[in-house]
Amino acid sequence: MVRKNRRHLKVVAAIVSVAFIAAACSSDKKTPAATGSGSGSSAAPASAPKGPPGALAGMKGTTPLVDLPADYKAKLDAQGLDLKGVYNYGAESYDAVTIIALAAEVNQVTRGGSKCTTFKDCDALIKKGTTDIDYDGSSGPLEFSGNGEPTVASYGIQQFNASDKIDDAKTTFKTAKAPAEADVAEVPVEGTRAGDGTLKIGTLLPETGSLAFLGPPERAGVRLAVKDINDAGGVLGKPVEVSEGDSGDTSTDIASKTIDRELGESVDAVVGAASSGVTLTVIDKIVNAGVAMFSPANTSKKLSTYPDKGLYFRDAPSDILQGQVLGDFIASEGVNNLAIIDRNDAYGTGLTEDLTKSFTGSGGKVVATITYDQNAQTFDSEVSQLKDAGAEGIVIIGFAESARILALMVQKGIGPANVHVYGVDGNMGNTLGSDFEAGIISK
Repeated sequence: MVRKNRRHLKVVAAIVSVAFIAAACSSDKKTPAATGSGSGSSAAPASAPKGPPGALAGMKGTTPLVDLPADYKAKLDAQGLDLKGVYNYGAESYDAVTIIALAAEVNQVTRGGSKCTTFKDCDALIKKGTTDIDYDGSSGPLEFSGNGEPTVASYGIQQFNASDKIDDAKTTFKTAKAPAEADVAEVPVEGTRAGDGTLKIGTLLPETGSLAFLGPPERAGVRLAVKDINDAGGVLGKPVEVSEGDSGDTSTDIASKTIDRELGESVDAVVGAASSGVTLTVIDKIVNAGVAMFSPANTSKKLSTYPDKGLYFRDAPSDILQGQVLGDFIASEGVNNLAIIDRNDAYGTGLTEDLTKSFTGSGGKVVATITYDQNAQTFDSEVSQLKDAGAEGIVIIGFAESARILALMVQKGIGPANVHVYGVDGNMGNTLGSDFEAGIISK
């Protein structure tokens, strides 16, 4: 996928391309359409305090996001899923599939070669004999480091309006670059596996659980990419196949069951998970099977150095970048002291570390860091600690449980109407407003 590409290439190329070129077409014909997930369901919603309508107005936050044109959003909307106006990680999912497909055909994909911006155009270059291409996709320039992650990323700084929805007109965009030391040497690929001549991709994306609001745009991105690739002639002359699967969250074993099924179906690569925590529960199973794993949304720094056999990639940036962008933005708003409430997992504590470094580097002070159990039934104690901290600004680093935390904050007089409140990619979205007003959370 990059010079890492080379790794990328080697990644998917080693496990997909080489096998494809060497193997005859399978006689087991399968349609190139997505199959059902069959992965289980979520638990029943838990009751929670309701938030008064309009109480999120003014809350701001960051998420990896590019300024998607209206026609691209319309294409995502046309993939048979209800996106509810949420497009987070849709472009990253699209690019993940496209990079996997290109890597099945050539050994240099996203760095230092001939520029191209669509699968069709890149494929045309490859068919003319180009062996080193540089795919710049829907989600940005896609310059990868040797550990399989981007070193440049675009972030959207979003704001809720009086209807508890993201006000798109007020979204601004900022490009961030990882520090030079993040551009590490490529990680060699370990192992090979046989293929059957057809590229088959499994998805591990949240249809249920605490990140379910990200599932529709991510799944739409995958479907749109597969459509565009197959409309352009497919990979090595054959349509790409997809087997869709639910990731659930870390409170269930849905992800493990999905991966067992997809590995049994001989997928060549897995797109997902959205949650870094979920990825960490199944990454060993996937890479030990010689299958590539490509997440459109993982941001935990822990995955930057994970022993992944050179088979794990992501086009969502590390939280080193989000922490930098959010910390600088909060400081620019004149906030001098900050309290952080974060979930107790690799995502929550890792992003807190980078946010703290950025904010204090800008001259601010973090007066309280409160870590919670994301599976807890109540957050009264943690929110009371937030109130006692008396901070000018509060950052909530969480997933869907953020709605319950916010409802309690509003009750205790520390909501967006009283102090500066900020969110992150795990909770910024229209679903947060819906859950906040309804007083429920999907477990």
